[in-house]
Amino acid sequence: MLERMTNADAPEPRPRRRAPAGAAVLREDVTEAIRTAVFEELAAVGYARMSIEGIARRAGVGKTAVYRRWRSKLHVVLDVVSALAVQGLPAPDTGSLEGDLRLLYEVTSRALRHPVASQILPDLQAEAARNPEIAEAVQKALREGQDGVARGIVTAAQERGEIGAGVDHTLALDLISGPLYWRSVVIRSPKLPKGYLDGLTRATAQALRAL
Repeated sequence: MLERMTNADAPEPRPRRRAPAGAAVLREDVTEAIRTAVFEELAAVGYARMSIEGIARRAGVGKTAVYRRWRSKLHVVLDVVSALAVQGLPAPDTGSLEGDLRLLYEVTSRALRHPVASQILPDLQAEAARNPEIAEAVQKALREGQDGVARGIVTAAQERGEIGAGVDHTLALDLISGPLYWRSVVIRSPKLPKGYLDGLTRATAQALRAL
């Protein structure tokens, strides 16, 4: 028979851990509001004219709320742009090379032609030419996210036997990612021609099979 535990035997309650005195608790909703404001401010005035004051005003917070999270507008932008690479694009899984490419191009086209993105990307590219930190962040956002998905498409196509096992992945990724980025961001065509994505899908699939 188990003995009854007395008060003296009972374990002492563990003391609650307290946050250090004066430690700031950063609300996630405020952080997200600031990140959204950064995108909107970049689209509205560009990086050169963007300010912490403008970001805070657009987010509906004080400047202190921004400075608690980032040291400067450069660090705000680096954080926000780098987050794009982490989020990435959804990986297509249609069961065919053409289907995966067509879905990727549809999603990417919408993202690149979004009014905010279409304003931000050219401006950040211009700043990247002058600032190595921004250049690194922009490259990470534009290349790593897209390349991760494109690499998955190539690997899946190889496993299905649709393209050769010895395909040069670097060249394949350039073939997949380059044309749409060129037209949407560099040339900045106001509207894709009718049937453009279908034609691009067919041409890219044929090129990948020829590698």
